[in-house]
Amino acid sequence: MSIEKAYNSWARQYDTNENKTRDLDIKATIETLSKYKFRYVLELGCGTGKNTGWLLSKAEQVIGLDFSEKMLNIAKEKITDSRADLKKADLNKEWEIGNQFADLVTSSLTLEHIDDLNHIFNQANQKLMRNGIFFISELHPFKQYSGSKAKSETERGIEELKVYIHHISDYLHNAENNDFKLLEIDEWFDDNSEKEIPRLISFVFRKKN
Repeated sequence: MSIEKAYNSWARQYDTNENKTRDLDIKATIETLSKYKFRYVLELGCGTGKNTGWLLSKAEQVIGLDFSEKMLNIAKEKITDSRADLKKADLNKEWEIGNQFADLVTSSLTLEHIDDLNHIFNQANQKLMRNGIFFISELHPFKQYSGSKAKSETERGIEELKVYIHHISDYLHNAENNDFKLLEIDEWFDDNSEKEIPRLISFVFRKKN
């Protein structure tokens, strides 16, 4: 099943199904970004708007991009604030957003579906103002090494989606190559159990110029 088709199928259930990864991402996003000030946000993979409402509580404008029209439809039902602009987009292509629009770009549980990280960092650099922040929250590569990946519930049962494994060094090298400085790196565990493999990893990068 294609990733777009899977998320379209998943849309109506995404917010209500038990999903530890989704819930931990919300926690990681809020705890990390609460420390930063931002006004103009570009949210990559906004999905059903699980983080959009919180971002709007701090920002003046949020543009959300996602490739699943049905996920976006759910988000638009939930997020009626006129300061939110939710658009269908393929992040593998050029992002049709004005350069230097944002002082914050966020990407949550999205990059495991993207092969070319260099393209993502390059586009983020273009869309960010000088000293802008790029926040990434993703399934931890250690979790991926153990076989964990995004799954979609369908009429035929659980189906695994095609994903790409990105090592920690992949994020760091692509960030450096696109003029970003690492500010924070954190690992997020289920129920604060640090004896287990971390579920998520998050990064905060700052655009240098």
